[in-house]
Amino acid sequence: MFPVGIDVSKDTLDLCMLYDGIKGRVKTRNIKNDRSAVENISRWLRLQHCGPEDVHVVMEATGVYHERLATALHDAGFYLSLANPHRSREFARGMGIMTKTDKVDAYMLACYALLKKPHRWEPPAADIRHLSALLRRRDVILADAVREENRLEKYQSTDTPADVISSCIRMAQLLRKEVKNIERQIKAHIKASPDLKRDYALLTSIKSVGPQLGMHMLVVLRSHHFESADQAAAFLGVVPVEKRSGTSVRGRPRMSKIGPPQLRAKLYMSALCGKIHNKRMRNIYEEMCLRGKPKMVAIGALMRKLVHWCYGVLKTGTAFCDGGPRAALNS
Repeated sequence: MFPVGIDVSKDTLDLCMLYDGIKGRVKTRNIKNDRSAVENISRWLRLQHCGPEDVHVVMEATGVYHERLATALHDAGFYLSLANPHRSREFARGMGIMTKTDKVDAYMLACYALLKKPHRWEPPAADIRHLSALLRRRDVILADAVREENRLEKYQSTDTPADVISSCIRMAQLLRKEVKNIERQIKAHIKASPDLKRDYALLTSIKSVGPQLGMHMLVVLRSHHFESADQAAAFLGVVPVEKRSGTSVRGRPRMSKIGPPQLRAKLYMSALCGKIHNKRMRNIYEEMCLRGKPKMVAIGALMRKLVHWCYGVLKTGTAFCDGGPRAALNS
């Protein structure tokens, strides 16, 4: 299979195909990132005497601009992989590629496909994609509502005209109303899907995993094919990273923080709740503190433990309780 790297931006796609390895012939192309992109890619491949079954396509999972293209390429029969942007950037540095342009990134991703051979990407189920879109919309509108309420607080504390304050009040109320409307849609969507309903019940059976963390963890764990709980924790950036070398370098282990920061924030708040209300988490926290671990290290361990438990209840289909597993949920 010929490796093909695609650098995705909002308006354009930069393609690079390697014919004879890293030092061999290279074919490049720039096309528009629109709904006809897959058709244009297939037409370009036919000019190179290739089909979807003859290439291994790699692109980075950055932002949202890759999602439509990735799903369309998969549906068209392409062997497609999504690269972690942090890992692909480190791969580029390892190859001595310091320049970062769209064409260079496409070449780097083609080399990544050739040398690393990442696994094939499978799109999440349609109900998971729908839930993910609803959650993203809810989060951005909630952020807008909080910003508007903060503006209102400043307006009311200063000499601001009454019509400006009234406008801000109306906007804040409208945004809060829309947040509640989307939350109703989310609940109805989960209730209408037996699989989502079962998985959501399993996740929220963990004390301190509330509705928001439960729904977001459901999307993450069902959108990726993690082989272990450690992989899920690494993806979310809650694993410790050590820095030691010889006798002089003795850095403290720190959380990697590679992955979605919004979800890590929800894990952090759930860990704070869990060390008070979840018996097993409280025992873990107190034991680590008695061993002299800093409090933030203990909180990080609880965040990682939450990810492991979330992965475990979905993997086994068994609900969680402080004293041990309960019977598997069937509805």
